[in-house]
Amino acid sequence: MLTIGKLAKHCQLNVETIRYYQRIGLMRVPETTEHYRYYNDKDIETLSFIQKAKDAGLQLSEIQELLQLQLNDREQVRQVIQQRLNKIDQRIQELNSLKVRLATWVDECKTTQAASCPILKELKKA
Repeated sequence: MLTIGKLAKHCQLNVETIRYYQRIGLMRVPETTEHYRYYNDKDIETLSFIQKAKDAGLQLSEIQELLQLQLNDREQVRQVIQQRLNKIDQRIQELNSLKVRLATWVDECKTTQAASCPILKELKKA
């Protein structure tokens, strides 16, 4: 049994991060025993799950949804991950478009003979 401070140290997290996870419903709030709340191995597993899911790029709302599913809810888990994958693909397309726009501006800036900066002119357009 661990106090919140020892749990945070064990999981390499901030105590406030654990409290935040509790406030938003990602983690349980244990009962108080002798003025302390004690955490167990299940809480360590939950924090590990949250961290691995965050490292995989999942949002906290998606993690919360996954935490509520059972091991045999494969279709629902797959749907959550597929939706996240679709969002990532969309973001990649947005970033690629942004990259092309910025590269074009840099090229114009390098090759222009105009006295004024073409990048600033483009940004100031209404």
